Amino acid sequence: MHKFGLFLVCAGALLVTGCVSTSTSTSDAPAASDKEAARFNVQLGISYLQRGNLQDAREKLERAVQQDPSFPSAHAALGLLYERVGEMDRAGSHLRRAAQLAPDDASMLNNYGGFLCRRGERQAGIEYFNRAAGNAFYRTPEVALTNAGVCARGIPDIEGAEAYFRRALEVNRTHPEALLQMADLKLAAGEFFNARAFMQRYEAVATATPVSLKLARRIELAAGDSDAAAQYERRLRQEFPESEESRRLDNE
Repeated sequence: MHKFGLFLVCAGALLVTGCVSTSTSTSDAPAASDKEAARFNVQLGISYLQRGNLQDAREKLERAVQQDPSFPSAHAALGLLYERVGEMDRAGSHLRRAAQLAPDDASMLNNYGGFLCRRGERQAGIEYFNRAAGNAFYRTPEVALTNAGVCARGIPDIEGAEAYFRRALEVNRTHPEALLQMADLKLAAGEFFNARAFMQRYEAVATATPVSLKLARRIELAAGDSDAAAQYERRLRQEFPESEESRRLDNE
């Protein structure tokens, strides 16, 4: 079964709006409060994390949690960092704490749901995705619904997975990840022409990626259109020559 990694959370989404001045040019400037300092350190930590500077990111994010243990974004960002370096128990603890501190924040629920699914606790992860999707103030419930579908597929609960993907598309009929997942799901079920239809819908709204081109090639091969499959293979080699998907072509 072919799966896509949908649980990679964009750390940038955790950035706190606004910024904290670090100027010390006036001796009578008031010292930043612990809460303000925590927010600034989260911004720095996420910036370091995005650049791959994990040591400095860890230092800033751990300091932020110490400065304001009630700041959900500090726990969320630190949890993502711990997961990235393989400290899974610490990662789970902080991501869970972020969800506890912000039970109405869909992004925090989505983060923790993704972690649970990656750890194999799929039913629990789906519950968090459902909570996120059910939040009336969540602007992109289709993301949580698609994640729930991926999680369900890994159980495996194919019927449940398809139901989640279709719900995501009811919310946003052009959501690329849900379209890609449906294309892959239909290919796995042997419904090649339905798979092609979902892939065409994906191509109409999204930029090609190595994953999408590889899947499109597989669909056309399964459907018996060797010319179309060759075109997708050529695009994959030309547009993404260094990708893992491109390198694997020579071993197939």
